[in-house]
Amino acid sequence: MQSNKSRLVAEHFDWCHTIDRLRIATRLNDQRPAELPPLNVLIQINISDENSKSGIQLAELDELAAAVAELPRLRLRGLMAIPAPESEYVRQFEVARQMAVAFAGLKTRYPHIDTLSLGMSDDMEAAIAAGSTMVRIGTAIFGARDYSKK
Repeated sequence: MQSNKSRLVAEHFDWCHTIDRLRIATRLNDQRPAELPPLNVLIQINISDENSKSGIQLAELDELAAAVAELPRLRLRGLMAIPAPESEYVRQFEVARQMAVAFAGLKTRYPHIDTLSLGMSDDMEAAIAAGSTMVRIGTAIFGARDYSKK
């Protein structure tokens, strides 16, 4: 998430799936109106280590999770990742399993953690088999995007 969008998210949304920096989490916390319930947040993991994608490395998870969990206007709910495209089910499952293990570890420290957002239309079966609790399946529902129109 871009810093300049944080106020809109803090004031108008119930969830943010893309926490990848303490700076963004702190801004969301500070900008969340007191009359609203805490903002539900997911920490974004760059599980495939792609330069083109946002997210933290798994090695950074404990530190960021501990800091986010201390912010009173945020409620840490779990993890989100968008793995690199992979056509083989076995490889999809291996990557999803890495996320599921990280999710289980996080849950032992923060029992209220309940959301693993992982899997899209092309890899949702592997993600669900590995333990995903939320999949994003727009293409399966609406069809592929038409990028030829501007």
